[in-house]
Amino acid sequence: MAANEEEPICRLSHPTHSHTLSRRAGRIPPSGCFACDKEEPSPCSTFHYSCTTCDVEFHDICHVYPRKLTHPYHLQHPLTLTTQNTEIEIISKNPEYGYIFKNCNWCGDDLRDGSQFYHCSICNFCLDLSCSQNFPTLTITNPKSHHHSLFLFPWPLLIPCEACELVSLLEPSYTCFQCNYLVHESCINLPRVIKITRHPHRLSHTPFLPPTTPSCRVCYKTVDIKYGQYSCDHEGCSYVAHSKCATHMHVWDGRELEWEPEELDETEDIVPFKKVGDNMIKYFCHEHHLKLEKYDSVRDAKKQCQACILRIDSYDFYNCVQCDFFLHEVCAGLPRKLAHALHKHPLVLDPSPILDYSSTSCSTCARESTGFRYKCSKTDCDDEITIQIDFRCILVPDCFTHKSHEHPLFISTSYSRKGNISCDGCKDSVRDEYYLQCTICSFAMCYRCATIPYELYYKYDAHLLSLCYGEDAEKAYWCEVCEKELNPREWFYSCNKCCITIHLECIFGSSVYIKSGYTFYFGSASMKILGNNSHTRPICYKCDHRCPDSVYYKLFEKVFCSWLCVWTSDIESFDNVEKE
Repeated sequence: MAANEEEPICRLSHPTHSHTLSRRAGRIPPSGCFACDKEEPSPCSTFHYSCTTCDVEFHDICHVYPRKLTHPYHLQHPLTLTTQNTEIEIISKNPEYGYIFKNCNWCGDDLRDGSQFYHCSICNFCLDLSCSQNFPTLTITNPKSHHHSLFLFPWPLLIPCEACELVSLLEPSYTCFQCNYLVHESCINLPRVIKITRHPHRLSHTPFLPPTTPSCRVCYKTVDIKYGQYSCDHEGCSYVAHSKCATHMHVWDGRELEWEPEELDETEDIVPFKKVGDNMIKYFCHEHHLKLEKYDSVRDAKKQCQACILRIDSYDFYNCVQCDFFLHEVCAGLPRKLAHALHKHPLVLDPSPILDYSSTSCSTCARESTGFRYKCSKTDCDDEITIQIDFRCILVPDCFTHKSHEHPLFISTSYSRKGNISCDGCKDSVRDEYYLQCTICSFAMCYRCATIPYELYYKYDAHLLSLCYGEDAEKAYWCEVCEKELNPREWFYSCNKCCITIHLECIFGSSVYIKSGYTFYFGSASMKILGNNSHTRPICYKCDHRCPDSVYYKLFEKVFCSWLCVWTSDIESFDNVEKE
């Protein structure tokens, strides 16, 4: 056994005087496995375990579930591994009562599915296999969160934990009988000082709060001042967060800052431009000077912002004095480094061109974009997928009121399993952990819908189009662009003065955030993004329709109207033809 590998505990031993198992050579225990009684172990095993004190032996993995064990949750008597089946008559013969043992006495989970569990025949105490794997320490001396020793509470904690305000049956709890103090095992070592990206100041854990405490700024639910929470110590700052909200895996980076000095102000390092004259700036990633201009609908109708790729419309924008480089005023002002609620680490602005089309997708809204994006500043970030967030999603506030809903929405920390939570805008499933949730009701919204503009200009209409969020109308609506029927219960754009309605997809198309002039690598081949207008409009190789959007794709000398058509085509056959 390696020196750094801990020896497993013999589960037959009493937790107050536990002893370890020793590894022995040979796949088969000479005296037989005490857990399974089978002669043949796993074919991959090369050893077995032995306990000389209890005089028992186990296959290499069978020691995890022995036939009998002494558990900290029930120290009075040993527990026996049991299966509810008719052969051992654990099921009641009276159909009125059914199963005798219905639930785990610790977590309350159902035991009636035929699975194994541990049982005390004297007390009728039951413990499912999941709970049987928790072997908490009986006594914690010198705990971080309390000035007395803490002792294991022998039953599930059915009242709120002193440190986090929550009731949890899935973990052991500890108590101090001198102080009448009860706390979850995971809350004993809560960090005292932390920093989260949702707030500019450090937060400190405190056992109680003043009476005028506002709601939690992470989940926007009420904070009970009697229990431990995190709060800001800066004078005049009322920021508070629940203990579990502030230390959530999507909110906190895991660093405790109690003994670390405050970080220096990095204001000079994050400014995106320098002023070089009246209404003139030098942007950090562009070689020429930019001038602040007023929008002109005739002159600027076809210009696109280099950062967010949206059209330059009614807002002021920066115009390069020497080349076709344009930025919305708000996009030009976004810092080179920022702390944002969408990620637990600071984000840095990346304006570099994207070379691989598979890397164009935004992590929050899943839309492809050739614009600027924010990436995690930590090279050792523990997220499974490299996060990159486009400008439109970055500009969504932590908490705001969308015009389609009466209550404020906030960035949710809950992880949505596929299909569990649907967006009330597009009705599709939200994107895992990236979605907005109502502070009061069950309303949810994906980032794709949250970043749709309330108003926009349309090239064939003199007025602004307004976003409509569905109507209970019986009359038929028709799209001005595709001339097909429009469902009035779905989101659409309209102009009341001209009495026109347009589908969202007809306004934006499939490549609204893709700018022409780029060349990407698609495997070993190059794919060009070309501008499309009324004079070109080539026919798509895949769908056999004319390309309707402002750009089209050219790969292996074949034309495609969208990324979807590229992806669903038989690309490998094209590649083979090119090689021949």
